Amino acid sequence: MKTYNVYGIGHALVDIECHVDEPFLDAVGLQKGSMTLVDQARQNLLAQQLNTRIIHRSSGGSASNTMIGLAQLGGKCFHSCKVADDALGHFFTADMRDNGVDHAILPCDTQQGTTGRCLVMITPDAERTMCTHLGVSETFAAENLSEPHLAQAEYLYIEGYLVSSPTTLNAAITAKTWAKTHGVRTALTFSDVSMIQFFRSGMDAILADGIDLLFCNENEALCYAGTDSLEVAIRQLKEIARSFCLTLGPRGAILYEGGTLLEIPGIKVNAVDTNGAGDLFAGAFLYGITHHHSIAQSGHLAIQASAQLVTQYGARLQRNQAIDIKKNFRSAS
Repeated sequence: MKTYNVYGIGHALVDIECHVDEPFLDAVGLQKGSMTLVDQARQNLLAQQLNTRIIHRSSGGSASNTMIGLAQLGGKCFHSCKVADDALGHFFTADMRDNGVDHAILPCDTQQGTTGRCLVMITPDAERTMCTHLGVSETFAAENLSEPHLAQAEYLYIEGYLVSSPTTLNAAITAKTWAKTHGVRTALTFSDVSMIQFFRSGMDAILADGIDLLFCNENEALCYAGTDSLEVAIRQLKEIARSFCLTLGPRGAILYEGGTLLEIPGIKVNAVDTNGAGDLFAGAFLYGITHHHSIAQSGHLAIQASAQLVTQYGARLQRNQAIDIKKNFRSAS
């Protein structure tokens, strides 16, 4: 029996969430709904402008959010990433530990840089725009992986943002190779359209021999397939993934497994912040399929969790919310 349901790898970031309006995004030259990588100087300047607008702070990063979501629902997971020996690094590791995520994150010497930070700007329509400085997370490498822990997982979960640098891409490919050696299934999230647009060769390298489970949203699927037809995009995804979850925002999700497509309807809510919704969807879905639930049941659980999340600020649920969602889901099953 495996020790962990999922072994995750990704960038370690501290999320700083702020309220903004669209004129502010235009003024600072950011495209609404995008993720932009910037150097530390530009991010510091932007952070000064946002200082009075901060509403929330938490450990973040796509895979980190997914692991926390899985752990809150009762799953067992291990996460590998990289932080600096600074205030944000210690905040990140303590937050992961307090949320039940096992890890071997040892803060590196501050001379090597600072912990990554993501400024998450929320507009009134609940859309999130991210401005990220990766810090030492950009140097996450194969040597930061733990093969023994990976071998004890049912799934390896790879964050798509890792394609953005040669070092982190190599770590992802190494982890996938180890997973195949140890009979561990591999899941990948595209993470963001920009990773497909600007780092396509890296994404294709991870997908070279296919993937067991792919997570993506509608825009990412269309971008990957180079089409404006969802039907065409789905055919393309079938060629690279043995199963996939294609999220459609408030319209729900399309799931694929064993040659069968399933449509999971969305839940109508008053959304205020969509940051982390896709990450939590992946965490809840992975919890479901590793705890004897069908793909359809897991999809419904993931929709319920992400629908709850977007009604509040922050990229994760409160613990009592996760417990209630799981309890109500079991009652309805």
